Order: sequence, then structure tokens, then C-alpha cells
Amino acid sequence: MTATKEPTTAGGDAEIGRERRRKEDQRLITGRTRWTDNITLPGMLHLAMVRSPFAHARILGIDTSAAKESTNVVAVLTGADLGETQGACINAWPVTTDQLTPPHVPMPSDRVAFAGETVAVVVARSAAEARDAAELVEVDYEELPAALDLKEAAAAHESGGALTHPDLGANVSAVWRFDSAEAGTGGDVEAAIAQARTDGIVIEREYRQQRLIPAFMEPRSTVVDPTGEQITVWSATQVPHILRFAMAASTGVPESKIRVIAPDVGGGFGGKLQQTPEEMITFAVARRLGKPVKYTETRSESLVAAHHGRDQWQRLTLAATKDGTVTGLKVDLLTDLGAYVAIVGGGVPVLGAFMFNAIYKFPAYQFQTTNVLTNKAWTDAYRGAGRPEATFAIERLMTELAAVVGVDPLEIREKNWIKHEEFPFTTVAGLEYDSGNYEAATAKAKEMFGYDELRREQAERRARGDRVQLGIGVSTFTEMCGLAPSRVLGSLNYGAGGWEHAEVRMLPTGKVEVVTGTSAHGQGHETAFSQIVADRLGVPFEDIEVLHGDTQVSHKGLDTYGSRSLVVGGEAIVRAADKVIEKARAIAAHLLEAAEDDLEFTQGRFTVRGTDSGMAITELATAAFAAHDLPDGVEATIDAEATFDPVNFNYPHGTHLCATEVDTETGQVTLRKYVCVDDIGVVINPLIVAGQVHGGLVQGIAQALWEEAVYDDQGTLVSGSFVDYLLPTAADTISFEIDHTTSPSTTNSLGTKGVGEAGTIASTPAVVNAVVDAVRHLGVDDIQMPCTPERVWRAVQGAGAGGETTGAAAPHFDPGAAGNAAQPGTGTEGAAS
Repeated sequence: MTATKEPTTAGGDAEIGRERRRKEDQRLITGRTRWTDNITLPGMLHLAMVRSPFAHARILGIDTSAAKESTNVVAVLTGADLGETQGACINAWPVTTDQLTPPHVPMPSDRVAFAGETVAVVVARSAAEARDAAELVEVDYEELPAALDLKEAAAAHESGGALTHPDLGANVSAVWRFDSAEAGTGGDVEAAIAQARTDGIVIEREYRQQRLIPAFMEPRSTVVDPTGEQITVWSATQVPHILRFAMAASTGVPESKIRVIAPDVGGGFGGKLQQTPEEMITFAVARRLGKPVKYTETRSESLVAAHHGRDQWQRLTLAATKDGTVTGLKVDLLTDLGAYVAIVGGGVPVLGAFMFNAIYKFPAYQFQTTNVLTNKAWTDAYRGAGRPEATFAIERLMTELAAVVGVDPLEIREKNWIKHEEFPFTTVAGLEYDSGNYEAATAKAKEMFGYDELRREQAERRARGDRVQLGIGVSTFTEMCGLAPSRVLGSLNYGAGGWEHAEVRMLPTGKVEVVTGTSAHGQGHETAFSQIVADRLGVPFEDIEVLHGDTQVSHKGLDTYGSRSLVVGGEAIVRAADKVIEKARAIAAHLLEAAEDDLEFTQGRFTVRGTDSGMAITELATAAFAAHDLPDGVEATIDAEATFDPVNFNYPHGTHLCATEVDTETGQVTLRKYVCVDDIGVVINPLIVAGQVHGGLVQGIAQALWEEAVYDDQGTLVSGSFVDYLLPTAADTISFEIDHTTSPSTTNSLGTKGVGEAGTIASTPAVVNAVVDAVRHLGVDDIQMPCTPERVWRAVQGAGAGGETTGAAAPHFDPGAAGNAAQPGTGTEGAAS
């Protein structure tokens, strides 16, 4: 394990592990902050986008005359007007060398590829006047065939079906494959499956990962001011540094002439890690007119045109021996990219590729994703980015394996998971898990949940034939987060690195400024990073200011996504703070007339070993500022910066247990109890962790039960408002019981692991497993998400009618059976059905 240093907080009370209320909250909840849409500049103009109502159409002509004559309209511009000045939206992760990547012009002039794409922009003196005039723009379209169904789109080049971009000749953008036998990390999966068909168990399933919408609290907004020496861009973005680079790279404007500021940002969940067409259009309009301009999308625009998440068909084959020991896993995905290959969109399923094996010791593994272009809004990372999709599939499969063998779902997991004494463990996908203890997390979760008591209640309800049945769902997960290291990302053809940068500035008045390259959008960075620095430098928590989200203040960074802020950005801060201490040590030795090796640093103070002589680090900051008596060759500052590039990913894990009550007559699903025990390494601030877990749980549960982006057969998003897209409120959920175990990470000196995505990754399969478990004894083994009352009811009715159902009535675990003896299938799971 990486060596850790003892906290050195003034007064001796450690900040790490303390439940600090967030510094940010005072200004956020009282409205004393600046969102992008709050920014008003002298002479600022406002934009409104004219969007295509068609999923696929040729633009024959655009009549802007009526709009131009409207009150206070300054200009109406089309793609032809802006031309190359609008740049292009880039794809930073071409997953294969032969990937088909259609050019993504922010505002096309010839053809639209999804309903909601921008075809013209109105510039007016107020937002309301711009929106009114936008309705007067008349566009003449020639509607074209649209590729909408994912499976049909994938086969279009063979079947003669509709093409998303006809000039490409196909809809398949890329096929990315991993095979453990070829990689040398495991055996031959086809041989494992063939063997299992002879004398073991083979489970074959097809699961649907529905399309989701990030639905962040604050809609996207951009303000661009071109009137200074630099073009200043304010944006509600997760990625100010990446956005700056992308704008420079695609427009030819020197990067040094662009300043990007992300002020307080109201949520992102991956939905704001984009270089958006709207940002590029706003940038181009401001440069053309030479005046500040603002664009803020409406909620309807956000749902229609901001990027979506998930959207996969998953075909899976699991091989096992008759006693339930897994021997092979084969994964075949169809992934819907939407109309364009987003900034990291093609790589999202690749991230998932390394997680389908999860916490289990699979001897053989094969993965393939076929990335497909369709005439729908483009997809990209959404909270978890590939890991929720993988966890859902494997946790559903392991529960199905338990049902076939006839044992408790937790028993089948324990049979196959990596034991705590086996860490570090190299998986069949080639990753090295550094630490973990699945046994401890599961034992604590079972106790908190009252697992055995709920199983007994379930058996009693089944025996009585109750109308409302109880289901118990299990999800034991791990994830790779802390997106890094750079060498691994480079081997996957990712266009950026995984490092992070930080600076610690010791001000002459004794205060501290921490500059971080990560960019918060609600996670509590200012509080957690202040706690880390307070412990490291021994200065008061209140005396630390954290600066971020401005490329001129934080000149270097790779921003926030993939649960990387703490485990990568936090470690960069630690290393910068340690450099501050070492620089101060030289000055302290000189002023105290002692050898550097004789100095001890504790609780923010250097002391000469064995004496009371000493100086606080804040005093040394003042001394360095004055520079009256410094050692020869020592610069007049103890400020320091550091860049940290991890040698490995980060692997939190946990056990989530869910109980649901399902009304077999109406299909209504009610959450009864939810318990999770996560291992996220060393916890910096338990309050922030609890908030992250709670929010993540709600998003994962929402996928299981409520949320789905639905298009009609014309390519229109029919769930384009919160009337039709069911975003849950607190009234729709229950109180969660959460706790944690601690297996410190060995990949950073703090021992921390990521937490931002854990709840979302683990909760979806826990809930679906619970819903299916409630009605499995009726002959149901799968229900497509979201598990709406109608879908649950239809599954129950189909099974009861003896017709084709959602799954097989294989032998299953009986919670009331004595001993719960194994009931293996006779060959394949299909035969056992």
C-alpha cells in the first residue's frame, strides 16, 4: 500500500472523516451565487435556436425575412451564414482506427439528422423577443427515411434500410472487441460455453438498457463576451478545460485567446461533459457580431437536444458448472450512438467492457460492442458511463444462475466472488483490483436489511397466495473509476490523459488558496478539498479557499467526470501540499538554525526535535513573502503545484439489498426497504458521501422503475417534457439505510475511492431483481425496464396464461424450502425450462 502520512491539523482534531457542512451551501441555498443564466453584460444580446421537427430531412431553403423584421431582432443566421466559423463538435475517443465518424457541424446548412437539431439562430435584445421571432423562421424540408430502430439500423447496410448519414454507406460506426484468450488474460469462452452445454448450465438472455435523459437541475446555458483581449466564455459545463481546448482546436482561435469559466453549475451527471453545438453557435455569433451574447435553453430543448444516455441491447451468455461455479461469459452489445459520435460517446460501452466480469472469477470472457448511428439525439456518458449497463447485466445473470441452481442469490455470488485475501487480484478483463472485502460489506448489509426475516415473510406470503407479493433483490457490484491512468487511456485510443493538476498557495496573511483542475457541479469539492489541506498543512479549515472552474485561474486540468475528482484531483492537491511543506522546511531550518533532518512537522508547525523551538507554516509563508532572511538559492515563495497521474483505476464496491412489494393484480411496484453498504475506501466527509449515495440511488432506481426516453415511429421524442418523462421526486422514493466498510485504496496516499456513481451503478439491478423475485414463482424471470405497472402486469398475465412469457420457469430458489438444496439444470438453461 502507498505510505500515508498522519494528519497534522492545528489542534490535533482531524478533518478527514469529519461531518462538515458544505462551505458552498450558504451561497447556493440563499441565492447569493452566479449561475450562467444570471450573468448580464452591457449590450448583451440573446439567442434562440430554430430546431428541426424532423428526425431526418434535407434543408431546401430557409426564409428568415419575417423574423428579421420582428421587434428588437438584430440578426437571423443560418448554417450557411456562419460557415466554418462555427467550428465542429469533436469526437475525442475513436474506439477503432476504422470508426465511421460523421462530421458534426453545430448548425448544418444542408441536412438534419435528428429532431431537435438547430438549423437557424435568432439574435435579439431579449430572450423572449428572440424566442418569438424564432417561430417566424420558415424552413422548407424534404423529409428523408430515418433510422430509428436500433436493431434495424445495425443491419441497414445489408437490408437496404434507412441510413442515418447516407454518404457513410452504413450505420455501424465501429465494432470493438475484447477476448480473454486473445489478450492472454483468460481462456476460450466458446470452449467454456460448449462444455457447459454438455454437462453444465448455460444461461442466455437479452436485456434492454433503455434510453435515459440526464435531466440536470440547471438547463445548459452559455454567455460569450468577445470584446476583450480574450474571448470569455461562461458555460454551465463540467469540462471548462476540455471545452476551451475543443473550441480552439475546431475554430482556429488560439487557445490563449479563449477563457472558459464554469461558475456554479446545477448538476451534470455527465450531461454537461460535452462540447455542445449550442456553445459553438454562441461562440460563432459573438465573434461575428462583436458583442456579448447569451443562450439558455428551455427545459423542453434540454430534453430533446442535450445528449442522452444508456440505450443498448445486451445479448449475454453465461456458462457454469451444475453447482453454479461460473466458467465463461460472453457479451454482445448493440449500442445506440444517436445521430453523431459524441465527445466520448463511442467509448462509453468500452468502459463497460472491463466491468461485465464484475466481482467474479470468470476463467473466460469475451466482449463485443457494435456502435450504431441512428436518427435520434446523440448519446454519451450518463452517471456511471458503461459501468451501470455492465453491472445490471451481470447482476441479473447471477440472480438467474441462482434460480437455475436453486440456491439463494447471495450464495451463488459468494461462491464466485474474489475473496478478500486474494487482493490484489487481476481479473479476466486484465484489470488489477487493488483492495476490497465483499464478505464484510455483504455481512453488514444482510444484518441491516434483516435478510433472513424478510425471506421468511416472503415464503409466508407465497404460501398464502397473497395478492401483494414480496420480492428481494441483490446487487453486489464493483466499478472502475477515477478515469485514468493516461497510458491505459492512450492504449484505448482515448484523446486525452487521466492526470490532474493542483496548486497550493500560501498567502502572506496566513490564509491558503487551493487551485484545482477539477470542476465541481454540486459534489462539495470546496469542502472536501479544504478538509484534506487542513489536515495536511495543519491550518484551520475556515482559512482555506478552493478555486476552480476558470481556465485563467486554474490554468491546467482535466475536469470532472467518472468519479475522478477526489481520487485523482484530491491526490494532486495532497502532493502539492507536501511540496509546500518541503519548501517551507528549508526556510524553517535556516530561520531556526537547525538541520532540515532535525525538524519535525506536526499540527501545522515545524519544531526542532527535542526542543520547544519552532515556527508555524503560516509564519513561514509570511517570511517567504518578506524575503528578508532566506537561505541562498531559495526562492521567495513556498507555493507549490503538482500533477498526479495514477498507475491504476480505482475500485469501490458494495452490496445493495432491495425489498419491493408487487401487486400481482395491478402490477404496481412499491419500494419496501433499501439498504446499501459501500466500500469507498477512506471517507473524507460522511455528509457529502451520504448525499452522493442518496442521489445516485434515486437515479438508479428511477431507471429500474420510471424513466425512459421514448421516440415514435417518426423520430419525435414523445417523452419530451416532465409530464411524459417520469422524473421521480422524494415522494416517489423511501428513506434509504446506508453504511460503509473500509478497504483503503492502494492507488493514492489518502486511501480514497470514488463514490459519485456507486449508487446509480448498483441500485438498478437490485430493484429489478427484487421486482422479478416477487413474481418469479408465477413463471416470470424478466421484465423490461422501466418496470411500470403495465409491464409487470403483462408479465404476470402472460406467465399465468401459459403462453410465451418474459422468461423461463426454471428451477428457482424457494425461500421456504428446508436446506434450499441445489436443483441444477440438465445441460442448458433452455432445456431446464
